[in-house]
Amino acid sequence: MSSRSSRTDLPETVLVGRVLRPHGVRGEVAVEVLSDVLDRLAPGAKLLLADAEAAPRPVPGLPAEVEVTGRRPQKSGVLLRFAGIEDRDRADLLRGAWLAVPRERVPEAPPGTYYHYELLGCRCRDAGRDLGLVVDLLEDGGGLLLIVEGEEGQVPVPFVQSFIREIDVARGTIDLELPPGLLETCASTS
Repeated sequence: MSSRSSRTDLPETVLVGRVLRPHGVRGEVAVEVLSDVLDRLAPGAKLLLADAEAAPRPVPGLPAEVEVTGRRPQKSGVLLRFAGIEDRDRADLLRGAWLAVPRERVPEAPPGTYYHYELLGCRCRDAGRDLGLVVDLLEDGGGLLLIVEGEEGQVPVPFVQSFIREIDVARGTIDLELPPGLLETCASTS
């Protein structure tokens, strides 16, 4: 049984890109890539149109699923073409749309690694003390931060191997062993 299958709060679809704007007059769009697997956006790939929560987002005049017919790199992402979108006006309908794939098409993460969507919603504990739920993840210069919301508000917690005792994606828990004073330092606004 998949470790992901027992959790009911995981999204049915996973975001892989966001359409920023039309590019040119022949239906191309500039896309911000949200996946480490660039093949998800390769010609022939079928993508669902979604909102920011990875829920289906109908776009009037367009199908719920689009097929990539062309891809080329761009400085800040990729330029994509989709079947049936041949001009700037139709491409503009996609502005702001999120691109997603069904979660079942996402392979299991390699051992010891986790997809961001798997960490969101996990309950964090430090030496048995409930810290709250992971509500966001931020990449900063020093690595990944879990934004944990609990009774005292939100606190960034470094997602560092030496602080992690156990992650159970199926149960939705992250057990940590944080150095004394770290939470207070991370929560400080000075």
